[in-house]
Formats: sequence, C-alpha cells, structure tokens
Amino acid sequence: MTAAIELTGITKRFPGVVANDDVNLTVERGEIHAICGENGAGKSTLMKILYGMQAADEGTMKVNGEIVDFDSPTDAIDCGIGMVHQHFMLADHLTVLENVILGAEPTRAGGRLDFHGAEAHLREVAEEYGLTVDVHQMIETLEVGERQRVEIIKVLYRGAEILILDEPTAVLVPQEVEALFENMRELKAAGTTILFIDHKLDEVLEIADSITVLRHGKTVATMKNTGVTAHELAELMVGSELPTPTTTVSTVTDEVALELRGVTVLNEDGRAAARDIDLVIHKGEIVGIAGVEGNGQGALVDAVVGTAHVSSGTIELLGNDITHDSVRQRREAGIAYVPEDRHHEGLLLSSPLWENAALGHQTQMPYGSSWWINREGARRQTEAIREKFDVRTPNIDVAAHALSGGNQQKLIIGRELTSNPDVLIAAHPTRGIDVGAQAAVWDDIRAARRQGLATLLISADLDELIGLSDTIIVILRGEFVATLSPDEVTPRDLGAYMTGVAFQEEAS
Repeated sequence: MTAAIELTGITKRFPGVVANDDVNLTVERGEIHAICGENGAGKSTLMKILYGMQAADEGTMKVNGEIVDFDSPTDAIDCGIGMVHQHFMLADHLTVLENVILGAEPTRAGGRLDFHGAEAHLREVAEEYGLTVDVHQMIETLEVGERQRVEIIKVLYRGAEILILDEPTAVLVPQEVEALFENMRELKAAGTTILFIDHKLDEVLEIADSITVLRHGKTVATMKNTGVTAHELAELMVGSELPTPTTTVSTVTDEVALELRGVTVLNEDGRAAARDIDLVIHKGEIVGIAGVEGNGQGALVDAVVGTAHVSSGTIELLGNDITHDSVRQRREAGIAYVPEDRHHEGLLLSSPLWENAALGHQTQMPYGSSWWINREGARRQTEAIREKFDVRTPNIDVAAHALSGGNQQKLIIGRELTSNPDVLIAAHPTRGIDVGAQAAVWDDIRAARRQGLATLLISADLDELIGLSDTIIVILRGEFVATLSPDEVTPRDLGAYMTGVAFQEEAS
C-alpha cells in the first residue's frame, strides 16, 4: 500500500545550524505516528517543511505516492494536509462557526456569505469524526480542550486527510487528554493519518502506532509501538534514563517569604480575574498552583510580579508591603520571574545572549546601575550562566533566536536564579522543552529550594506539580478552591479538582 507520507533525505540548514540532516520519514495511511526528540532535534522544522511553512534545502517529499513541493501552507492544505499548532490560532470574540470558516468563507450567488451551508458542512464534519461542538458558542467561553477540538475541526473542514498535531497535550488536564486520544482514535478509524509531536513519552506509548525518534537533526530510529518502553525511548532521544521531578526531602522553614492577603485583580471589563486570594509561601517551600488555563493563575502571577494592578488586598515580601511597588522595585527587592511565554516576555530574540542575560536586572550589578550598563560585567555573568546552567551555544554573542527552546529556557532560569532572589515566580518553566532540558530545570529549582528559595510554581504538567511541590493549591474561576498534599493526590484526582468534577462528586 502506498504510504501517506514519504520524506527522503530532507536537509534544512540555517546559519550555523543544520536543523534537519538527511532525515527520512515514512508514515503509513490511517496510522497515528509520533515524532519524538529533544528540543533542537529538528521535529518542528521537519513538520513545517511538510506543511509548506519552510522549504527544504535538499530531499524529496511524497504525499500519497506523488512527489510534492509546497511553497506555502495553502499548497499543503490543497494536498489534504492540515496542522494544529501548539499555540491555538483562534479569535476569542468570534463563534466556533466563524472561526472555522475564517479564510475559507463559502458564498452564495451575489457574493453573500453562505452561513447556512457552512454550518451544515461543519456539523457534518463534526458528526463524522465524533467531535461534538456548539457551533454558535464564543471561543472565549470554551475550555482549552474544547478550543483544541475546534482547531481540529477547522482543518478537517478544509478537507484534511493528514493531520499534524504539535504538542497537542501540552495544556490539557488528564481528562482532556483522554478525550483528545478518543478523538484521535475515531479520526484514525475514519481513515485519517495523524502525525504528532509529543515530549510525554507515556502518552506516545499509549496512543501511537509507530514512532520516529530524531536526534541532532537525524533520524535515529523508526519503530512500531510494540514492546517499546519509555526508558528505551528516552535513551534514544537523550542517551540517558527518563528523568522525574520527584522531591522527597522537605526544606520548608518557618520564615515567610511571600504573603498575599485578600488580593483581587480585575480584568479589562471590570470582572474579577482573581478574587480574594490568600497565600503564604515560606523560605525553602514550593507552592504549586493547579488550574485549567484561563482560571486566574495568570492574574495571580501578574499581581505578584507587578504587571497587574491589585484592586484590593496586600502583598508582602519578607514582611515589607510591595502592593504598590513597580515591577523594577519588586525585582530589585528580590522577586525573580520565569514567564510563561519565553519568546514574548522572557527574551529579546534578535539580541545577543549577554544582553538577554541582563534583562530585568540591568539596574543591578554586575550588569550595571540605574544610569549605566556594565558591558564587561554583563558578559562575565553571562559566561558564568552559560557554564553553570549548561546553555549550549557557540558563544554569548549569538542571538537568542538561534538557541533551541530548551537552551533558551536554561538561559532564563540561570538569569533569574543568579540574581540571588528570595522568591521565584515560575510559570510553566518546562513547557515545550525536551526531557533533557526538563531534568536540568527541575534540578535547578530543587537546588535553589534547598538554599531557601521560596517558589510559586504554575504548571500544566501535573506530574511536575506533584513531584516538585510541597503544597498544591487549585484555582478555579479565579478563586482558590482546594489545598492538597502532593503525597496524597494523583494527576487524575488533580484534574478532577481543576475542572470542578471533584466537587460535583463530593456533593452527590
């Protein structure tokens, strides 16, 4: 039988980097095929080439046995390939139907939009693949898993028979992952071919029919998912055992580092994004915040960091009121911050590493002061970060965008921890990075905890929350609704609290 996808000898070079080096990939029709590898292994580049977002320097591509050469994603879509990106591309203030047809609007005679016909086609697609959805619901009211379902429907609506999913479970709770996997199985049963990138090896082993591992831009293995273990996959990917975030020894002290009392943060329309938050974090303690995205954890982070106005309540750092302090004042007082989006909030992608290492700390030595930049001091500190935190780069003058996601994250972690902070706000510190980089970040956070650092950890990785945290607090619709012990809760239990299911079960 002719394969759905055949990539042969795919090579893609960027200045100073070979992202894909003679990569071969064969994906059979109607199978779920996982692509695994470290950050920088070439997974995303390969999928972007397949989707027409980038052009290969060498190699050939075949789709259903026919040689293809895509100049744009439009060419890929016309050939029956659709891609769901890790960061959803939906307009919050439009309905499901409006988002699905956006850019592919059907018209009737006279050029008028045929909403009735579009809705009928959308419902037909959703029913065929078992993807339940309210076509008239606004995107902003949907949960994360429902939004992802809309993204999948959007590409199927356009006729995709080959589906690329980039980190599809990165922001889902266990129950949503189960629902996604059920959708994937139904798509497969209907004849859809699925390629997906995933760092969570247990998920790969649960859902994939075949697995391809990339390492340093090369194909190192392709195998059927029969008898393969997570340990074996991790060794193929990084040459070592699968790391875990487990923390066994408590380092919590009696000294309060950060305290919030009655903190409320309003969003732009005046509604409470976070309401009446009480929180105490001691030195040497990691408090994890669990919540489905959009339930107030972002507002909580903004309140502590100083990027959001607190409408009521107080925030104290080491007993000092910082409620009305600026971001700079809070940074200088001892708050370190690892933002959720490293590209938009954590780095200047076109600037050299030594300038990025100074971001947020440029008013403090060794980087400089409020009126001058100590270039040599900044370079020495960046070299120290590079060595201590294993930031893999030819030199500190390369632009941040030249680093893999894992090395970008290690630079940010190193920048924040070498500022000798009292409190670390870590928002999704290992999102989108491979198992090797994950292990390094976990080690750094645990080491800082042993030195007395207080950490507020926000993560969608429930194993990470359970493994690293001393206490886990669940946030739902902007309020703290449960405080749980990591020793007594499973990821599935945590997911039930995050979605409110646990409270329904308790009430019944």
